[in-house]
Amino acid sequence: MLLYYAVVALHVIVCVILVLVVLLQSGKGADLAGAFGGGATQTAFGSRGPASFLSKMTTIAAVVFMLTSIGLSLMSTQKSAARSVLETTKQETTQPAKKAPAPAGAPAATPTPEQIRQRVEELQRSNQQAPAPQQDSGSKPAETAQPGQ
Repeated sequence: MLLYYAVVALHVIVCVILVLVVLLQSGKGADLAGAFGGGATQTAFGSRGPASFLSKMTTIAAVVFMLTSIGLSLMSTQKSAARSVLETTKQETTQPAKKAPAPAGAPAATPTPEQIRQRVEELQRSNQQAPAPQQDSGSKPAETAQPGQ
């Protein structure tokens, strides 16, 4: 695992170096090389010196970049061999849960329309037999307004 991270770090460093070396090379119009001072270096190295040095650095950086790319792709394919998702999951046989008995207070099933009708009739009979609640003696019944008064 440490080797993988070392190759990744080298790959990133080589990428940055490759970008900088390519940008420092003077093109036909000295595009970015002039902006970074590339035109002044030609006088120090001579007219031929920096071009060959930068082209050699570009070649070396490109070769190292290709090698680290191939190495990283090989390392990543070794980690994950072609396997199915079902092969990677843990194979366990599961059994369905056992049904627990219903609590004593819970209804056993949904009532039928006939059972509902019988229960409503029982409640109506019990309401008719129960005495109506009495009003307090201190409270007056609400008077209704009659039209025309």
